[in-house]
Amino acid sequence: MADPWFSLILITLTFLLAGFVKGVIGLGLPTVAVGLLGLVMLPAQAAALLVVPSMVTNLWQLFAGPRFGPLVRRLWPMLLMICVGTWCGAGLLTDGSAGRATAALGAALIVYAILGLSRLQLKVPPRWERPLSPIIGGVTGLVTAATGVFVLPAVPFIQALDFEREDLIQALGLSFTVSTLALAAGLAHDGAFDAATAWHSGLTVIPALAGMGIGQWVRVRVRPALFRTCFFVGLLALGADLLIRGL
Repeated sequence: MADPWFSLILITLTFLLAGFVKGVIGLGLPTVAVGLLGLVMLPAQAAALLVVPSMVTNLWQLFAGPRFGPLVRRLWPMLLMICVGTWCGAGLLTDGSAGRATAALGAALIVYAILGLSRLQLKVPPRWERPLSPIIGGVTGLVTAATGVFVLPAVPFIQALDFEREDLIQALGLSFTVSTLALAAGLAHDGAFDAATAWHSGLTVIPALAGMGIGQWVRVRVRPALFRTCFFVGLLALGADLLIRGL
């Protein structure tokens, strides 16, 4: 992307759209942002731009609920292993294998889209939550390190824990916040997230928050189920394109 004006417009519109999606359905900002930017830049660069807007919007989502302490006590094994998995996979995004990283990102988006379109109602029995939690966290960390997207398999797992709606939103915000911090640490260690990148990432907070505000306004005026279907269909097509490009 040699033209700086083209880059600026593309990045602004991407984060505006990503924030809009998050505002409507409560998630999707990192998935949309990294997925779309992955069409025109390396996944590591896209993930680095994501750090600050993702952190700001996730903290907003996290502290909007009343049960921060109980959620940390319940989910800490998964959260800890997200960090461990992300750090163990450090370098997967930045080792120069752009095709492999792009293909991995595309595959992750396809799997996420298929799960969303299938509308599977997964349930985790209480007796399995504690032994599964660190495994889910470790795998999520590795996927985050390889793709810059931190939704699999943590999001389906959290959704399967039978939280009340507000607790679910806060639990997702907690998971996303920890994943963002772990990803930022890994990218910084590999030299992909420095002061200049952090500044550029910070500027994307403005369109992300604007899009999120618009999305929250739209959410009460449209059918969320229809929007989710359109979102996952688009994500499936985007993932397929990235997978083909990376192979």
